Amino acid sequence: MKLILESNNIDDYLTEIPPIIQFGTPLVKAKINWIKSQTFNKKEQAKLAFEIARDEVKHSFDTKNKVVTISAEQALKEKEGICFAKAHLLASLLRGMDIPTGFCYQRVLRKGTVDSGYALHGLNAVYLPETGWFRLDPRGNKQGIDSEFSITTEKLAYPIRKTLGEIDYPNVFIAPLPSVIKAMQSSKYSDELFYRRPEAL
Repeated sequence: MKLILESNNIDDYLTEIPPIIQFGTPLVKAKINWIKSQTFNKKEQAKLAFEIARDEVKHSFDTKNKVVTISAEQALKEKEGICFAKAHLLASLLRGMDIPTGFCYQRVLRKGTVDSGYALHGLNAVYLPETGWFRLDPRGNKQGIDSEFSITTEKLAYPIRKTLGEIDYPNVFIAPLPSVIKAMQSSKYSDELFYRRPEAL
């Protein structure tokens, strides 16, 4: 897929967006320092950050945990979050290491059937000078879902079925969608958020 950038200025994908995308908060900063202590290689740093967001923060819809986390710091503190929070975490970790990162979305079936309706799914696009832009999905794996760190061939959480009305949006946004943040902020519990997620861009 040819990705469509919101901005051609790479620096726009390195900024903090308080309070959601921040890399100077205690837990995020500690993770960044740990990653940097492991390797100086940007690709390896990106892989470690991806694995932290994918594996150390459990997906709230999988665990049935009612907590709603929005910011990167909250996701690390609670070790819980849905796809959007995990994408916020990955962006914060990578931007904090000077690795440009944007926000991407897909329209997927809410419960696997057309009758169940649609909801946005959040993931990231990452830029490395030697590869250009590529997408990563830190959603978290379980039976039937296997997202991996891959630069050449995308290994995302969900195969998009266009015949069922699902959409793989090519946009790479500088900031999380306002409609996504609004849905998260207005949901007291994660099961409310399951139904309040926007259906499309």
